[in-house]
Amino acid sequence: MTASDRTDRAAPPRLGRATLHRLPHECRPAVDPDALRTRVVHFGLGAFHRAHQAVWTEQAAARSGEPWGITAVAPRSPAAAGALREQDLLYSFTERRPDGAATRVVAALTGALVMTEDAARVDALLADPEVTVVTLTVTEKGYHRLAGRDPREGSVLDRAAPAIAADLERTAAGAGAGIGGRGRGGIGSPVGRLSTVVGRLAAGLAARMRSGAAPLTVVSCDNMADNGAVLGAAVRDFIAASGWPDRRTVLDRMATAVAFPGTVVDRIVPATTDTDLARAAMALGQRDTAAVTGEPYRSWVLEDSFAAPRPPWELDGALFVPDTTPYQLTKLRLLNGCHSALAYLGSATGRTTVAEALDTDWGAPLVRGLCAELAPTLPPGGPDPVAYAAELVTRFRNPAMDHQLRQIATDGSLKLPERWLPALRTLRAAGTPTPLLEVALAGWVYATRPDRQAADPAAEILADCWRAHPEPTGTVRALLTALGAADLADDTALTGAVAARLPALQSGRIEL
Repeated sequence: MTASDRTDRAAPPRLGRATLHRLPHECRPAVDPDALRTRVVHFGLGAFHRAHQAVWTEQAAARSGEPWGITAVAPRSPAAAGALREQDLLYSFTERRPDGAATRVVAALTGALVMTEDAARVDALLADPEVTVVTLTVTEKGYHRLAGRDPREGSVLDRAAPAIAADLERTAAGAGAGIGGRGRGGIGSPVGRLSTVVGRLAAGLAARMRSGAAPLTVVSCDNMADNGAVLGAAVRDFIAASGWPDRRTVLDRMATAVAFPGTVVDRIVPATTDTDLARAAMALGQRDTAAVTGEPYRSWVLEDSFAAPRPPWELDGALFVPDTTPYQLTKLRLLNGCHSALAYLGSATGRTTVAEALDTDWGAPLVRGLCAELAPTLPPGGPDPVAYAAELVTRFRNPAMDHQLRQIATDGSLKLPERWLPALRTLRAAGTPTPLLEVALAGWVYATRPDRQAADPAAEILADCWRAHPEPTGTVRALLTALGAADLADDTALTGAVAARLPALQSGRIEL
């Protein structure tokens, strides 16, 4: 055995184009990465995009023979972009099946940029006529939406949010030069330093409208009701409030040249662990520091209202429909709503994963019962709620998944106004009992205690609710008010019922 052989055995090579030929056949990508060009720009370089839209786009390119490649833009993390660049933009996806795992390399990416550091390149791509689709996975907080604001009823962008306010100031400072005027904006220019995705996207779209480039479709892939409408309204709000002197012309051109369709995405993608990295390395025979994993199930429903050519995602099973609302609300209220309930109630009883929460006497009944309770609030035309609930139980029980409850419990102040509160209002107004929503809400209330809190942008506000209102019903009222739900806070029957559930949770019991 040579010294080189010993080195290879001790430290497998890093994944890259030069080592693709050494991969097991079943692990190789579906497309030749050299055959792709950047035709999609994606904001959000997290695990979900790499396990969902990127896989779908690679399959669309492979099955159509069209060169649909993605340049992904990391809003904040240079490390994610750097890791992918070090691997020639390749990474692996492992499907966690109940009977084992299947790992293969994905070659959908043609670029990995950092939003602020590579601002000029991002803007150039957004103005490039060959780029016809922009997609986003930046989580709910990336939209800086005013709490509860309906995009059909006016402005949705929180212009007072510090990051948005700072970006708007930069557009005023750069109004006569750089991308805000007629020249190029680099990282040193005021607009080159835009720090929000909404601001960066608005600047890029403004540049595209000024250049007269071809139409473009911007696709939100985040878990929000009316995600396309919210994103479109937020971008238009930003442009309207900007310092760009031609902002009205830009908005007029966008009205016919830019579409913001609604979408519904679904695949459970846990955070990657060291164990996942080790398993990927074993399957590939190569090190992959950007590996991601996910469940076998996946779904993508898109509103069929694109303004420009798009990848033929339907070749891999994506569904294009006239209206995504029934699918969107089913996913938000049933899957995401049950996920949140399991996260808070499971954590209260010492469980750490979704599968552990399902492996209790209350887990599956909670999922089925909560879906049944929420079903009357769903519009017709979507999936059957009973069948959907049964499928959720199967998915959540997958022993190969290690979906951490603490990951799901983060940002509750942003998630619950979408997942639980609209349905709760509808049911309460109709006089329909809401016992399982009350249990779930009690789980969240318990999780907001200052000594238990998960990460949340409103953590201090929530903690203050406990300090200022130590009496249980008062705490519940204060917390609901903090969520922007003063109407529910005034429902004394609801707040009393939620408060009455807290002693059982404090004892580690779930009483359905």
